[in-house]
Amino acid sequence: MEIRNLLKYVKKNLPIFLIIIMAAAIRVIPHPPNFAPIGGLALFSGAYLKDKRAFVIPLGAMIISDLIIGLHDTMIYVYVSFGLIVIIGSYLRKNQHWENILGATLISSILFFVITNFGVWASSEMYAHTASGLRQAYVMAIPFFRNTVLGDVVYSLSFFYGYRLIMLMDKNLALSKARK
Repeated sequence: MEIRNLLKYVKKNLPIFLIIIMAAAIRVIPHPPNFAPIGGLALFSGAYLKDKRAFVIPLGAMIISDLIIGLHDTMIYVYVSFGLIVIIGSYLRKNQHWENILGATLISSILFFVITNFGVWASSEMYAHTASGLRQAYVMAIPFFRNTVLGDVVYSLSFFYGYRLIMLMDKNLALSKARK
């Protein structure tokens, strides 16, 4: 790839790289358990991107941060959850009213809870591999669910409305330049 094409590629994709790095950094710095940006980012990416970038952004942030935080046996369940949340986000493309965003966020949080805690039960020896053990895995995870929901709501609304604010400011900037 020649330099000109490389620069064009970097310029086109720089916002994506910055978002991935920002989300990974937020996930790595100390924060309350399960209060992280990836669920909101996955929902937002699904809503705004129609190609593989919708999956690359949240999963790229996960890969980078998991390499720093450490790998674990339930990663596949976490990654599948976020991939499904991207798909849920794609249903918001045509109607991003706040009720729809909030509803999709809550569905995403529940989906993450169900899949990842099933993964903990299935791939570890923490709980008996019985119906009672599965129930215990879900019950023990309830305290973490609160932070999952709070984090997903805060970050989803931040991504969706932050983006709208940036677009509004950019539009106003373009209009003010056109008037001069």
